[in-house]
Amino acid sequence: MRKLVVLVSVALLTACGSGSDGTGNANPPTGTSACSNDAQKQFVLDNLYLWYLWNDLLPAGINIANYPSPEQLVFEVTTTFGPQNASNQPIDLFSSVGSLQADAEFFGEGKFEGFGFSWRFEDAAQTDFRVTRTFAGSPADNGGLGRGDKVLTLNSRSLADIAANEGVSAFFDANDTVNFEVQPLTGNVFVSSISKDIVTIDPVPQWRIIDAGNGRMVGYLELSQFISTATAELDAAFAAFNSATVSEVILDLRYNGGGLVSTAELLGDYLGGFVANGLVFSSTEFNADQASNNGVSLFSNIANRSPNLSQLVVIASRGTASASELVTNGMIPHVNVAIVGDSTFGKPVGQIGIEFCEKILRPTAFRLANADGDGDYFDGLPVDCPAADDLSTAIGADSDPNMLAAMSYLDTGACPVTSAAGNQQKPALAYPQTMPEPNAPPERVILGAF
Repeated sequence: MRKLVVLVSVALLTACGSGSDGTGNANPPTGTSACSNDAQKQFVLDNLYLWYLWNDLLPAGINIANYPSPEQLVFEVTTTFGPQNASNQPIDLFSSVGSLQADAEFFGEGKFEGFGFSWRFEDAAQTDFRVTRTFAGSPADNGGLGRGDKVLTLNSRSLADIAANEGVSAFFDANDTVNFEVQPLTGNVFVSSISKDIVTIDPVPQWRIIDAGNGRMVGYLELSQFISTATAELDAAFAAFNSATVSEVILDLRYNGGGLVSTAELLGDYLGGFVANGLVFSSTEFNADQASNNGVSLFSNIANRSPNLSQLVVIASRGTASASELVTNGMIPHVNVAIVGDSTFGKPVGQIGIEFCEKILRPTAFRLANADGDGDYFDGLPVDCPAADDLSTAIGADSDPNMLAAMSYLDTGACPVTSAAGNQQKPALAYPQTMPEPNAPPERVILGAF
């Protein structure tokens, strides 16, 4: 498997703390309850000073009393004092504090509590709410929602009203049961009452081998999330690709918002292990105080799995983030890579995990780059062949505009003349996160939009 060079040697932190012992670990608090609100806030602040990628921007003497909770502290400190873009907007929207249990369930078991669907607005006014996909067996799936459905009202409130007030994401966070009024692509309007439940993600919803003629076999694979439960399905797909002598792959990441670095590195090995064995997949750089943790990840050939890849086409959207971008960017120096659909989100940084008080702190702690040193794609990786994400067409179908663009590029080296970008917007972010194994270094994650 993968050879890792000097990669993340920090110790797992498990207590609330204040101050530092000089080894990179936060000291436990003294004179107060270990998990009091103040102790938790101090622990978070101490570790931001230690681990935050841009810790040189954090002013000394930040007062924990100015923040009501550790969750609010990490958000406000990183967005206020962290780096800004040319429009004076914060770059780091990723550092967070979350539930340790939810962390473990999401990335260890592919489970989360929710409705089980993804969505987007088709208009700038945020009134044309469309379902982009549902997870099989989820409450949304069982409640009759499907790709392309237009949601007219939520709990009898218009989307315009919700968007103008708390926002749709906050609405879903605040409501465990929602009445959806839905106009399907075909058929009559219906109302469905849907309650949150445990949703299990299928990380590899589909893969297939396409006979492109003249002996060319093209592998197609849709990956919905970079989580550990993807391993077995990825292995089965690439075993079939290898047996069919696939040399061109279409990787569908249009709704993939990221996940584990380890799963991204594994996919990198499946894709590039044969053609780039022993070469650099990615480099990882921490802040100056943690430079001893910098490292390089090398491709490793997986016998009878890694194909002799000549071309890779990545189907992307503005929701394609973090781990998806790591794989795409990591492959660019080694094979012919094209992006179809839309430009990606833009998240070339990642988090480590630090446990405390049944929570996990995920500070943005490292930046990533490929073998050419390219890694500052905060505006996203640019699209080569724009194509619409047609919600009336099944994902990955032969008639899917993204598949037509991908096959055109593989067949001719050019985009189809009729190719056109969809009305995609850079999405908001969500952060289900992951927990390291006990007594192991913090797992690196690069979280993004879901």
